[in-house]
Amino acid sequence: MIRLFCALVLALLANLACAAEPAVVTIDHAEAVRSDWNATQPPATGWVPVTLMDEWNSHWPGYSGVVWYRVRWNQADASAPIGLLLDYTCMAAEVRLNGSVIDRDASLVEPLSRKWHVPRYFVVQAPLLKQGQNELLVRVSGFSEYAPGFGTVSVGDATALQASFNDAVFIRRDMQVLDFAIGIVMASLFGLFWLLRRQDTTYGWYALSGFFGGLYGSNYIANSTWPFPTTNMWQAFIAACFVAMVVAHSIFLLRYCNRRWPRIERVLLVIAALSLVLVPIIPDWMGPQRNTYLLPAIAYVYAVNLAFIVYALRNRRSDYLVLAACVSVPLAMSVHDLAVYLCWMKASTFLGALLSPLTILGMGFVLAYRFANTMKRVEGFNAELSREVQATTTQLSETLNQQHALELAHSRAGERLQLVRDLHDGFGGTLVGTIAELKQAPEGMSKARVIGILSEMRDDLRLVIDSTAREQADLAELITPLRHRAGRLLEAADIEDDWTLRGLDGVDLGSARNLDLLRLLQEALTNVFKHSRARRVEVTVECTAENLRMQVRDDGIGIATAKSEPHSNHEGGTGMASMRMRAQRLGAAFDIVRREDGTEINLLMPLMA
Repeated sequence: MIRLFCALVLALLANLACAAEPAVVTIDHAEAVRSDWNATQPPATGWVPVTLMDEWNSHWPGYSGVVWYRVRWNQADASAPIGLLLDYTCMAAEVRLNGSVIDRDASLVEPLSRKWHVPRYFVVQAPLLKQGQNELLVRVSGFSEYAPGFGTVSVGDATALQASFNDAVFIRRDMQVLDFAIGIVMASLFGLFWLLRRQDTTYGWYALSGFFGGLYGSNYIANSTWPFPTTNMWQAFIAACFVAMVVAHSIFLLRYCNRRWPRIERVLLVIAALSLVLVPIIPDWMGPQRNTYLLPAIAYVYAVNLAFIVYALRNRRSDYLVLAACVSVPLAMSVHDLAVYLCWMKASTFLGALLSPLTILGMGFVLAYRFANTMKRVEGFNAELSREVQATTTQLSETLNQQHALELAHSRAGERLQLVRDLHDGFGGTLVGTIAELKQAPEGMSKARVIGILSEMRDDLRLVIDSTAREQADLAELITPLRHRAGRLLEAADIEDDWTLRGLDGVDLGSARNLDLLRLLQEALTNVFKHSRARRVEVTVECTAENLRMQVRDDGIGIATAKSEPHSNHEGGTGMASMRMRAQRLGAAFDIVRREDGTEINLLMPLMA
């Protein structure tokens, strides 16, 4: 900071007056003559006196080409080395001392080298330095549109001039490089912020402004016009970058104030895009006539910054005031640079880069402060949201637990109701029928008949108990006890039974459907036992992904017709009508097929029915 302050003071003093060291002589008078682009020697005649710093447009308006400058001085003592400092050469130059070339830029013709932004320093001694009169010839190549000229020449103590040269390089080149680097880094940083938080376009517009500002600043550090083939195209590009920077900067200030002016913004963006597009199309107008659109852009950015300063002072928000201070500093410094640019003031130094790094860092701080506040609000919102979610989750969990308890109670009540219905319709019907049969039976009813009736009632009761005793049971577990009881019954009648069970593990139809299916299967096997006179029965129950298939096939006497149903048995409330009713409740397709070698009962039930 101390060095920066000292450099600033030195630059201001150098632009207002030449205060040379006692051991240093500053020469501000010379002679100049025009020449053609390819001349290797200055003309012998035509020399005119000029005052340094000289901008040749003042006496040769509109001239573009080569001007030779001749500076002469008397050297009292040539035995010791002396310093030679050329303050300014715009744009490209060749330097000769006493006829010998001591410096030459890479390109003295189009595209011109760009070494205008730094001074030239040499240490010379005998025999190049002569006792008495010495002559310095400087060939300067330039275009009239870009203020070509030649600055003062200082001769004297090498140490003092070395210090002056270092200070000038620090101000005019190193500070520009620092400004460029900080601007690009900050633009990249907040560009990443924008990529991560696309809805906050403030960071994006700042990044875009910093990017074009960096490109514009490259004018003060570039040594050539690369990648452009001509000086005009380079200058057109730099001017277009300035316009784009101004547009992005103004939209950034609008976004920072949470304002949107869509129509004005679209017009500004069209102007910025048009200026960039026209660079390779009409560079010979865009470059030399850049003031046509640069001066309105400069006036516009002054107006925008002043308007924001007034807005910040009215709102009194701390971040607005800091940002207003950040734009105020370059605004004040730019008055000097604008005067130099418009040739209202003769100077070789642009001061904007001196405090520009501090300005960029200040704006970066403001944006970082905004980002931190946004993150705090987001974190507070997240914390509040977490509490609300936790409370809602707890409430929802309690509600779900209550709902689950109600559903469980409802399910149990439904199961109990279903059990009552099954006991009433099945076991109750069997019991009522049995009582009626016993009342009407003759006195000599056989013991075996009573035992048979009681066995049927027991089997029906077991089905009810097996299908409802457990809340969850797959078909394989439920069919096993039925298979065991039916097998014993069929074995007593000398009927061989063959069971095929496939895919039943894990299949749970629910207690009501399980009971209907088991009763249907029990009724089919009971009919085989009582009426078929079969010697063999095959039972198949299998599940696929979508359907359950059941088949009971015997080799008995069969049925007379499909409609007569000779197997029908209404004792105990069972029979073919009961089987069809249960198949209908199951949503299954049910049919009885008469075969020459027996009867086949088929059931096909969708599992999702």
